[in-house]
Amino acid sequence: MKVTTLGIDLAKNVFQVHGIDQHGKVMLKKQLKRAQMAPFFINLPPCLVGIEACGSAHHWARKLQTMGHTVRLMAPQFVKPYVKTNKNDAADAEAICEAVGRPNMRFVPIKNVEQQAVLALHRVRQGFVKARTAQGNQIRGLLAEFGIIIPQGINNIGSRVPELIEDAGNELPGAFRVLVQRLLDHLKELDRQVDELEAQIQAWHRNSDLSTKIAQVPGIGPISASALVASIGDAKNFDNGRQLAAWLGLVPKQHSTGGKSNLLSISKRGDTYLRTLLIHGARSVIYHAAKKPESCSWVSAVVNRRNKNVAAVALANKNARIVWALLAHDRRYETGYTRVVEAT
Repeated sequence: MKVTTLGIDLAKNVFQVHGIDQHGKVMLKKQLKRAQMAPFFINLPPCLVGIEACGSAHHWARKLQTMGHTVRLMAPQFVKPYVKTNKNDAADAEAICEAVGRPNMRFVPIKNVEQQAVLALHRVRQGFVKARTAQGNQIRGLLAEFGIIIPQGINNIGSRVPELIEDAGNELPGAFRVLVQRLLDHLKELDRQVDELEAQIQAWHRNSDLSTKIAQVPGIGPISASALVASIGDAKNFDNGRQLAAWLGLVPKQHSTGGKSNLLSISKRGDTYLRTLLIHGARSVIYHAAKKPESCSWVSAVVNRRNKNVAAVALANKNARIVWALLAHDRRYETGYTRVVEAT
């Protein structure tokens, strides 16, 4: 009997594999070093390979696909219920092998090299933005210890702190002035790094037809559009727009029993970064809709019925569904589009 299904527990240097035949009989339990992975799978007949969606998973998925294997990535939380005993590499590989063969299992689309490169730009930019915010808060907190309060906003730090350093009337010690200047220089460097990465992302966005297409949706700009295109990949992996919204954690969490439906707040599953971008974009639309209610009557109606936070999430959910429709059906965004239902 040959191995038909294989589970791999990935790691940095030591990999555990577990293989079964078509009848579910265990045919293979093996530990491989990194250098042994390629020779082993090249000589292995094509089979179904399951991998948890973790670090380096997309790299190995692409590599194994070139060797003729069918690779499926799964979210770790969907594999966990199949671990029978204590956690170890062999048990994890067996659980992955078991989970990948389930007919109702949900799989993660495999990203190509370009998608991963664009998402790397987003992740690094996000890290610099967090570091810039932390650096600004540190400067603000240190000055507050000397009774100097800087107004809110990152721009106020860059515009007001240099004047405070030069002002001899605030009685700041000389060594402290030098220290704040050092922190201010670091803040400017972080700001420069963020601007450069944003320029690279926008350049990729301008060269991508899909990204420029969905950037026409109100509340979605170049940053959000490029991140969505790189993360979603083939929109046809989702059956409908609601599945995409649920994948982003923008649908209500359900806690129902006894035939009684109980919907809670949004699930917040999936990619926090994408969800944050969509909600912040929705907040911008709501802000402009307050000035011109006629420009977006749907948003204005939701704001009047509920509060702005609920309206922002509702609009983010709606935009996610629009994005799916544009990508899955290869269409352009049309302002004021109304679906026509054919009479039966």
